[in-house]
Amino acid sequence: VQLQASGGGLVQAGGSLRLSCAASGFTFDDYAIGWFRQAPGKEREGVACISSRNRDSDYADSVKGRFAISRDNAKNMVYLQMNNLKPDDTAVYYCAAARRVHLSLKVPPYNFWGQGTQVTVSS
Repeated sequence: VQLQASGGGLVQAGGSLRLSCAASGFTFDDYAIGWFRQAPGKEREGVACISSRNRDSDYADSVKGRFAISRDNAKNMVYLQMNNLKPDDTAVYYCAAARRVHLSLKVPPYNFWGQGTQVTVSS
């Protein structure tokens, strides 16, 4: 099982980034996928999630209207489009997969985790 997050980088406030998560080694269609982030000294928090098949999604209040999650089950890929980035969005971003979960922004239901990609937003 592997989840590979990519697309992070350094961007100025107000800018955009698109994160990608490539999945392999499991039945991707059966899993909800979440994006999480962790800033230094803070707990890991859920940012966005998308259900396995019917494409429902949920977002943390802090990113609603700015971030958009999508998935391509044919390619085993999930994306996080991040617009109007703020310095508070600076963190390591992780993608994770959860089975038998419709939508969740909480850590425990997620079984598999990627290695993370750094997003830094300068003011």
